[in-house]
Amino acid sequence: MKVICGLGNPGDRYRTTRHNVGFRVVDLLADRWGLTGAGRVKEGSARLEVQLPEPIGAVMLVKPMRFMNQSGSALRAALRQTDADPATDLLVVTDDVDLELGRLRLRRSGSAGGHNGLRDIIAALGTDEFSRLRVGIGRNGETVDHVLATFKPGERTLATDAVAVAADAAERWLREGIEATMNEFNGIDLRVPPA
Repeated sequence: MKVICGLGNPGDRYRTTRHNVGFRVVDLLADRWGLTGAGRVKEGSARLEVQLPEPIGAVMLVKPMRFMNQSGSALRAALRQTDADPATDLLVVTDDVDLELGRLRLRRSGSAGGHNGLRDIIAALGTDEFSRLRVGIGRNGETVDHVLATFKPGERTLATDAVAVAADAAERWLREGIEATMNEFNGIDLRVPPA
């Protein structure tokens, strides 16, 4: 089974904030695949499972329903219900203040890079060997205030486009793995019109 985990904060108050782009990517994937409902909430995470056509097979979408800094234990509990190996079968989707809005970055493994949700996942799993897809939200002013703010009116279309492209990247990861996905999506800058 493959697992895609989107990070965010639960509740309507945070639904449209910059910090919740990971949730938005998972929600869009669920919509694309015709899944309905919020998912079964168990051990701190909302989960939806689907059987996709080969070569993909079984996929679990996970949204930790604890706050961002406590994402790890909820994801670990979800992974225990699968045969997934985090090194090859887990993709974590999260925001990144160090990337401009409209840019994506995929990595096979690595540090938390200052992201508290990733830090908690690394601690809970005991490894940083899992793929991650970072969706740029830009940096402006105090980080905490910035990530908990909504996108400005002039940024909303670009943010929606970035979420859609991130969902495309997640689907490519499911089909072809991290290397092919990195090669296709790491250079994308949605702020630049295609030639």
